[in-house]
This record gives sequence, C-alpha cells and structure tokens, in this order.
Amino acid sequence: VQLQASGGGLVQAGGSLRLSCAASRRSVTVLLMGWYRQAPGRQRELVATINSGGTTTYADFVKERFTCSRDAPTNTVTLQMNSLTPEDTAVYYCLFRSISFRDYWGQGTKVTVSS
Repeated sequence: VQLQASGGGLVQAGGSLRLSCAASRRSVTVLLMGWYRQAPGRQRELVATINSGGTTTYADFVKERFTCSRDAPTNTVTLQMNSLTPEDTAVYYCLFRSISFRDYWGQGTKVTVSS
C-alpha cells in the first residue's frame, strides 16, 4: 500500500492549508489514520489521528486549530489547518494503520509558515 500526500506549501502566519492523503488501495481495511510532523532538528510528533469509528485525537499544540477527517470509501484522510503559526513549519507525514497493526507512511509534504 502506498500513501500519497498532498496540500503542503508556503503560507503566511494566520493562514490555512488543507492536507490530504490517499491510499493506493481502497480495499485496505484501516484501523487508524492520522498525521505526524517533523520539524528540523526535532523528533517526529503526533498531530492528529482518527480511528475507524471516527474518534479523533489531537496533540495539545493543535488547540482546536486543526481538524482531522476521513473518507472511508476512498481511504482518504485530511487535515484542515487554520491559524497557522511559524511553529507549525514542518514536514507532515500521513499514517495508515491496518487492522493487522501494520503502519504505512506517506512520503511527507512540507508546510512552511512565514511570519
């Protein structure tokens, strides 16, 4: 299964971006989808996840600025990011976890927020 992420780019502080990630195979049964990010010189960290039941989990730094959603029929997960700050600058990676607990990662999409 390959994941294709898109939607990154350059935005000014206070702006918005929408990231999307789709699986190459719609037949994969996914237990969990989500987003992680990695800023330069820092470890990869959780941003948001959504499970098969639609329950979402967010990192504290999201502070109601981001919304993670999924479209089950197309195996697509999106991350709507609002009120972006320079601290949100990072490479964002999507994650799919199958029902066999195997993790699949996207290639990463870069988000740069200018001040």
